[in-house]
Amino acid sequence: MLKLVTRLMKDDAGATALEYGLIAGLISLAVVTGATAAGTAVNTIFTAIGTRLATAATAVSA
Repeated sequence: MLKLVTRLMKDDAGATALEYGLIAGLISLAVVTGATAAGTAVNTIFTAIGTRLATAATAVSA
């Protein structure tokens, strides 16, 4: 019985799986944060382009 308890205490497979889970979670968080920032930047660029096109179309029509 003592050997079984000693062997279970030395087994770190669960700790390794937990560490990989935490790393995967942090990577996912970084990807989502980066994608959100990139999406906001792209939206700003397209809004500026749309505004300039609308202004140009109005100037040509007048």
